Amino acid sequence: MSRFKIFDLPIPGLKLIERIKLGDNRGFLSRLFCAEELSTAGWRKPIFQINLTYTSRKGTVRGLHFQHPPYAEMKMILCLRGKVWDVALDIRSSSLTFLKWHAEILSEENNRAILIPEGFAHGFQALTDDVELIYFHNAPYVPDAEDGISPCDPNLGITWPLPISELSSRDATLPTIERTFTGLVL
Repeated sequence: MSRFKIFDLPIPGLKLIERIKLGDNRGFLSRLFCAEELSTAGWRKPIFQINLTYTSRKGTVRGLHFQHPPYAEMKMILCLRGKVWDVALDIRSSSLTFLKWHAEILSEENNRAILIPEGFAHGFQALTDDVELIYFHNAPYVPDAEDGISPCDPNLGITWPLPISELSSRDATLPTIERTFTGLVL
C-alpha cells in the first residue's frame, strides 16, 4: 500500500507529494520519507542530511538557495507546523523551463511536500508565525558550493503573497539574475 500520492508539477522533475495519513481515534501515522516509493518521483540517492528550520515571523522569506555541481542537491521539503508558500526556481541550463518558477502551499493541514530536483534554487515565505519545515537532502552541505539568487529579483517576477517582513542579511545581498547567467550544468 502506497503512503504517498505523487503529482507532476508544471516544471519537469518538480513533484508534489501528498502523504497519506493512516489514523483512527488514537491519532495517525504519516510516513515522511520512503526511498523505495519516492524513487518513482526521481529520488535515487541516499539521504545525506535531514534539516529542520524554524521561522518565527509571518512574512519572512528565506532563499532562494542552491548548491553548485557536483554538490547540487535534490530536496524534499515538508511543513510540520504552520504554513508556507514554497518556491522552486529552475536554473538548469539545458531546461526548456530555465528561470521559470513554481510555488505550492505546504502546511501542517494539507500534509503535502515538494520534491525539488538538482538544478533548482529554493525559497519560501512563512504565511503564519511559528513555522517548522523539515528538509531531506541527497547531497552534503558544502559551504564553498552554496549560492543564491535574490528573492526580490524583478527579472524573476516572483510575487510573494505577503509583504516581506524579514529577510536575513545574507539573503538581502544575494545577486539578481544577470543576462550572462547561464544556469547550472548538471
